[in-house]
Amino acid sequence: MKKRCVCIISGGMDSALSAKLAQNESYEIVAVHFNYNQRTEQKELECFRKIADALNAVESYEIDLPFFEHIGASALTDKRIEVPTGGIEEGVPVTYVPFRNGIFLSIAAAIAEKHGAEALYIGVVEEDSSGYPDCKESYIEQMQKAINLGTKDETHLAIKMPLVALKKSQIVQKALALGVPLADTWSCYKEQERACGVCDSCRLRLKGFKEAGVTDPIPYV
Repeated sequence: MKKRCVCIISGGMDSALSAKLAQNESYEIVAVHFNYNQRTEQKELECFRKIADALNAVESYEIDLPFFEHIGASALTDKRIEVPTGGIEEGVPVTYVPFRNGIFLSIAAAIAEKHGAEALYIGVVEEDSSGYPDCKESYIEQMQKAINLGTKDETHLAIKMPLVALKKSQIVQKALALGVPLADTWSCYKEQERACGVCDSCRLRLKGFKEAGVTDPIPYV
């Protein structure tokens, strides 16, 4: 049996590239996506399905997590909180969803154990992230230890974060070199038809494309 990995794929270009790198390591891909009533849920889901198809994923999971909306406390899930458009914030921004990656990793680990997967890929980026505490390499490493302590003895799951030390421009360049369908990825926090171009995520994405010397293929307002 071929080796398998679980890839958390948001629909953004970071997770799309992370999953492509997993495929290039000869893993069969089990694709996992989370719907948590975020503002751009439908667009992200649409992108996830295209990315999973392009990867020839052997199985796909679309997990609904409506409780994030009940918790609120994030501009991504609480419509009463405006998505910032004035540039990168100091500290942890209001777009941070409380413990999101910890919850995603826990659910993905359960799926990985079911499939006998050797690895779990997540596209966290530390240097160019927006200050999210759950995107740090040190945090992900501790989650790996906790997951392996809390699973069967024969489960040995490596959490791989191949982009964690890269800049956005390097991610763009590597994605293009590997044929990742960047036109089928989405980063905007606010809009689903045409990206706003001014939220933190759009700014980071556009900066990456500019520094890489190429044009972003998705539509902007």
